[in-house]
Amino acid sequence: MTQMTDTQVETNVETKVASDVDPDPRLIVEQGIAARVGTVAEPVITGLGFRLVRVRVSGKTGCTVQIMAERPDGTMTIEDCETLSRALSPVLDVADPIERGYRLEISSPGIDRPLVRRSDFDRYAGNLVKVEMAVAVHGRRRFRGLLIGTRGDAATIRQDDQTPGEAADVLLRIEDMADARIVLTEQAIVESLRRGKDATRSDTQPDGTSRRTAQHEGD
Repeated sequence: MTQMTDTQVETNVETKVASDVDPDPRLIVEQGIAARVGTVAEPVITGLGFRLVRVRVSGKTGCTVQIMAERPDGTMTIEDCETLSRALSPVLDVADPIERGYRLEISSPGIDRPLVRRSDFDRYAGNLVKVEMAVAVHGRRRFRGLLIGTRGDAATIRQDDQTPGEAADVLLRIEDMADARIVLTEQAIVESLRRGKDATRSDTQPDGTSRRTAQHEGD
């Protein structure tokens, strides 16, 4: 058994404490199997200097585990995806959160990206977004409109589909959202290209994402 030095122990404790106090945590998170995958994957992703965006487990064509991640500045290259794939594969194999064969897909969030952190709602202000609430607001769960920004723990949406007599601006608590994402528009495409201008053409897929996939067999 490999023994750890006092310095290594102190470093590990410091790393764990730092990761436990995330100044900008995800406020919209997964449930069920996807949540179990996220619990295993997020410390690895964070330790490599990236941020977890979303985990999705799909069984449409076999089983696919899609992990979206990005750098703090919102960029993600194919090389970054490969780095995370190599780091996550053995960790997921050991933790075994999915008890069957699956395909692991590491990708960037893409142009019509999910918004999961408070900073996302500020960074992408000015874009058209659609939001689905886990908790109804004014009797509604679905909202669509211009993202204005945040106010405290909520995001302001200037609706483009409000009902007669309803105020245009609505304040939606981020932690009460089930899903929030940017709507694919010409403005969103231009903004995405601007953010990814330092990435090479080969890093980007036609839908604006960077991807790395690998096959894994469950026990």
